[in-house]
Amino acid sequence: MDSLWGPWRRKSPGLAILARRPRRSLADQYLVASLIVLVVTMVVLGLWVGEQIEAGVLNRTAMLTALYVDSVVSPHLQSLTTQSTISADDTTMLNTLLADTPLGKRIVGLRIWSLDGEILYSPTPNLVGRHFSMDSGRERAVRGEFSAGLTNMEDPTSPLDHPSGSRMLEVYVPVRDHTTGREIAVAQFYQLPDDLDREIATARLRSWGVVIATTVLTYLCLAGLVKRGSDTIERQQSDLSAKVTELTQLLAQNARLQDRLHQAAGRATAINEQALRRIGADLHDGPGQSLALALLRLDNVQEQVGSRNGDDGEAASSDFQIVKTAVAGALQEIRSIAAGLRLPELATATVPEVVERVLRTHERLTGTKVRLETSHVPEDAPLPIKIALYRSLQEALSNATRHAGGADVAARVWADGESLFLVVSDHGPGFDVERVGAVGRLGLANMREQAELLGGQFRIASQPGQGTTIEVSWPLTAL
Repeated sequence: MDSLWGPWRRKSPGLAILARRPRRSLADQYLVASLIVLVVTMVVLGLWVGEQIEAGVLNRTAMLTALYVDSVVSPHLQSLTTQSTISADDTTMLNTLLADTPLGKRIVGLRIWSLDGEILYSPTPNLVGRHFSMDSGRERAVRGEFSAGLTNMEDPTSPLDHPSGSRMLEVYVPVRDHTTGREIAVAQFYQLPDDLDREIATARLRSWGVVIATTVLTYLCLAGLVKRGSDTIERQQSDLSAKVTELTQLLAQNARLQDRLHQAAGRATAINEQALRRIGADLHDGPGQSLALALLRLDNVQEQVGSRNGDDGEAASSDFQIVKTAVAGALQEIRSIAAGLRLPELATATVPEVVERVLRTHERLTGTKVRLETSHVPEDAPLPIKIALYRSLQEALSNATRHAGGADVAARVWADGESLFLVVSDHGPGFDVERVGAVGRLGLANMREQAELLGGQFRIASQPGQGTTIEVSWPLTAL
């Protein structure tokens, strides 16, 4: 879209301003759209009501005038029931009615037509006796219907004192036989529309006032409802935005606390390893050295005990041998414990070197072979991660040897740029995973806890008779 709008924005600054203009809210868009719809509806309705009012006023005025004309003119046309022309007396009476009575003030032209289209009477004598083709108004009057409409006096039978183009109210009224009610002629007359126009204009003005007032009232009601809804939505959006902001702050604070927890866990891991190393050193240098010294002194005492004769000498020699064996066993155990507590120097070791050290130590001590697979292993990682990798791999291989007999043990180490992964599997007898963390599975529980404290994950999959797979991951972010 930017590529399409770009040239237009360069050519027209106005379009660029429109493009940067913020979009209206849904409430504003609805109010604008409803205003347009109401205005269009108001105009259409006003025009339609105006037309209906004009037609109603026109018909009412024409009907009243037609009744008046029929009541005055019809009695002088009853001779047409027996003859085809109007008598001279009736013609004189019609001329008098048009000249000296209120009828003459009300209408400006009168025609009497026969049913076949001949003019029987007209104020213009040269039109009498002429035939003209039927128009729609006379056809309806011949059928006994009333017809009225505004005309521009373009009919050749129009009054001569009103030029063509003058606007008149033209009315056709059927003339009936008073005895049988049968149509005997058609009366056509013209009336000036001045009063009619004023009445129509007044009625239209009132109708437009009603329509406009109704439209404005409707729009104000809609605007009020939309405004209330919009205010409610904006208030809810504001509350939601505040809650989202608060939640974001809490999440950020939680993330910071989690980072601090991971950093503290990393420091605790390093400190714990230092403490274990110190304990191992203390065991080796303290009780270990004392037991070694005691074992050396026991060798000197053994010669003195062995020089004795008799049963007392043999008993003492046997007891002495038991003590010496116990001291030697204790010294061996202390040295094993001290060796297990002490880790090699990992701060300067790379991740592949850490893995190799664990595997070499394990194979040397257990005599089992481990298949190793590595891919995308980073050269360096935070010290707590390397410690966790060392301990987890050591524990997993030890479990595979003790519980699976070292059957087809495989280890895989890889990284994806953000995390370091370790998978150790075997084809041993397996066990019930639900018992992880119980007696005899403390090493696995410690692996899980250490991984989760450092922000990683731990998963174990095992079933009786289907071997065991241990998966551990740690983040490579600095701790």
